[in-house]
Amino acid sequence: MSVKTIVTYMGELQCSALHEQSGSVIETEAPLDNLGKGTKFSPTDLVGAALASCILTMIGAVADREKVNLKGTKAFLEKEMSANPRRIGKFEIDVVFPKNLEITDVQKRKFENAAKTCPVKGSLHPDIEINLKFTY
Repeated sequence: MSVKTIVTYMGELQCSALHEQSGSVIETEAPLDNLGKGTKFSPTDLVGAALASCILTMIGAVADREKVNLKGTKAFLEKEMSANPRRIGKFEIDVVFPKNLEITDVQKRKFENAAKTCPVKGSLHPDIEINLKFTY
């Protein structure tokens, strides 16, 4: 399946991305440390957001099969950039499940395995360090 996105440069280091199928729009801006104003996600921030949302989606698919309600589960992500060459160097991600969640150790392992098989994670360069933590 092909998905089309139209990205338009808006000036002042900002872009607008239109998801053609849904009409949803995401705006980006260069980061503060690279001439931006810091008023929007940077393109590399979106990579991190894509990774975290993919991880939660994969866990959610397993939870649905297991009949476990994970609504409210959060992924706290921190991105670090590398200097030479300038690129994403590391993601630290803490997946925090709702308190008082009653799940088995087997279900926990299933959730963690699902997170590690996220397609975004598998698409990223192997030099990017990705540290996953799970807080139950």
